Amino acid sequence: MTEYIVSNIISTSLNSPQRIINKVYDKIGFNIIQDEELRHLVVSRICSPMSKKATVDYLRRHFKEEVSLQKIYRYLDKLYNTQQELVQEISVKHTKGLFGGNLGILFYDVTTLYFETTNKDELRESGFSKDGKNANSQVVLGLLVSRGGYPLSYSLFNGSQYEGYTMLPIVDDFVQRFNLGNDFVVIADSGLMSAKNVKLLRDGGYKYIIGARIKKESGRIMEKIIATERRCGVFNDIKYPDGDRLIVGYSDERAKKNAFDREQGVERLRKRFSKGTLTKADINKRGYNKFLSVSSGITVSIDEEKIKEDAIWDGLKGYKTNTDLSPEKVYEAYQNLWNVERSFRITKGTLDVRPMFHFTPRRIEAHVCICFVALKVYKELERLLKLSGCPYSVDETLKIAETIVTIEIARPENKDTITKTLCLTEEERAIAYLIDTDDWLEL
Repeated sequence: MTEYIVSNIISTSLNSPQRIINKVYDKIGFNIIQDEELRHLVVSRICSPMSKKATVDYLRRHFKEEVSLQKIYRYLDKLYNTQQELVQEISVKHTKGLFGGNLGILFYDVTTLYFETTNKDELRESGFSKDGKNANSQVVLGLLVSRGGYPLSYSLFNGSQYEGYTMLPIVDDFVQRFNLGNDFVVIADSGLMSAKNVKLLRDGGYKYIIGARIKKESGRIMEKIIATERRCGVFNDIKYPDGDRLIVGYSDERAKKNAFDREQGVERLRKRFSKGTLTKADINKRGYNKFLSVSSGITVSIDEEKIKEDAIWDGLKGYKTNTDLSPEKVYEAYQNLWNVERSFRITKGTLDVRPMFHFTPRRIEAHVCICFVALKVYKELERLLKLSGCPYSVDETLKIAETIVTIEIARPENKDTITKTLCLTEEERAIAYLIDTDDWLEL
């Protein structure tokens, strides 16, 4: 049998990663878009994130698709405003299905996507960069995700946009588009929450849990915060005059990190002090410069008293909310904000959304749309792997799939051909269920 197969092989292919992703893509419902170019670009983005020029070669090798670079660019020009709402609707519908029709919690955060250029336009602008690329032009990406980190909606903003102004437009638009009413809680980091934003959330009838800036509270509230028992799992539930609550908790791990970070920062200040390089220009509130003081209008020194006062806050974290959830539930919900941060890490790292090399707004929009769909597919594959008890991550699974060979075999007796997929190792057998085929061949 083996000799017959080997002697009649016409061609071989290593397309199992694509077959896995195609299956998940269809399961989510993106196949209703009936856009093969979008499918190919999403598969390419997950399997081998590269420039669009390199994607042309990838499509030729793995899909036998003869696609020119100019055709891809023309497609991006067409995609930018045709499928964005639909891909978000599909993602929301699928995600709601995972949670019994009720999203319950919405997490929001922003990041920046930079370009390898300083050129600017109506979308690309310089601004505060989360990648440390302040000289480069960038765009601001706002992302709304569900429990588990499944992407729901996104928006792009001018690169100079203050991140605090991005959340309300996205949440308002999302709620109106999907008729959510107010049966959910918005969760966001303190960096996005000015007093104005909190008021807008409250006036809009939204429930929220947001990171609190506990060191900037009023004197009375501050006294109550400091009185919090320093024990993990014990919370201080403080009432604000406006009816909101401030939930304050303590963590040994956070306390150690706070102390370590401060020691590192102060040590750097001490080295500069000993070298005489600290000046009045360093007297500001940035970072650990807050521990500096000036005497007689001339001498800059390190204020040891300020360092001691800062240590009082070690391990404390506050969460402002207008919900009636228990302190434990508020804490638990906020901890899941890391799902948005992880979604950004996947998008920026695994899917290589940045740096971007597109320089027209419509192609930038299209590129981010493709990455949004790729992120949704990636997260769904991750969920399916966990659900089945598979020991491999998404990246490990796709790496194993690259070794699975599909062969086309000639049948001289009836001038026909058959296709068989070879399953040769235990690793390959562990992920075989992800590939739709009735033609497995074990040798």
